[in-house]
Amino acid sequence: MSTSARSEIFARLRDINHQASAERIELDRQALGSAPVPKPPASEICEAFLVNVLKNKGSADCVSNRAEAVAAIGHYIYSHFRSHRLVAGNDPRLAAMPWRDAGVLPRFGRLEVGEPVALSFAQLGVVETGAVMTWTGKSNPAANNLLPEHHIVLVDTTDLVPDMEHAWGRIKQEIDQNGPPRGINFIAGPSSTADIEGQLVYGAHGPRKWHVILMGKVPAEALSRARTIAGV
Repeated sequence: MSTSARSEIFARLRDINHQASAERIELDRQALGSAPVPKPPASEICEAFLVNVLKNKGSADCVSNRAEAVAAIGHYIYSHFRSHRLVAGNDPRLAAMPWRDAGVLPRFGRLEVGEPVALSFAQLGVVETGAVMTWTGKSNPAANNLLPEHHIVLVDTTDLVPDMEHAWGRIKQEIDQNGPPRGINFIAGPSSTADIEGQLVYGAHGPRKWHVILMGKVPAEALSRARTIAGV
């Protein structure tokens, strides 16, 4: 390569680097605009969230309060395992649940080998995707989200947000106030993977079943309408 050709190449590179300033990149990004916001599957926020949970191959229940939540958890566990035992993180919201009212026997801590059911309390539910968001750390072991055969998640209706942008805004507020968690998990359905022919397999490397219990002021018939819309 001649000296003049090499000098020309370096000159072009310097010009590219000069143009690619942070301000220029931001202007170019703004010029691209935003992707269209997907239309929710229902106008009511709880119903839309439930539709997307069901479309994600999850199952769902709706309850009004903590006593009903415990009863729903007990019914779910017994219907699958003829047991009332589960593992829950040391989340104070879970510790305060009236477990004895439904005869449920939680063990608080990290999931161990042979324990099939774990319970988490979501920080947020994202309506746009039907996902739940959980903190992980000493009080909420990541193993409880990722390793049980059945993962049950409680979501309060007051913690539903319309989309990921709002979710990250809430996360930032929480971190600014209380510091960061060890980790953040967004979970949208049971574990699934596909082979080379595209055959979906559930539970190969995580929960086989994912059950969401929405707790709070949920409109009557929201779940039945969600099931109709989701086709389940």
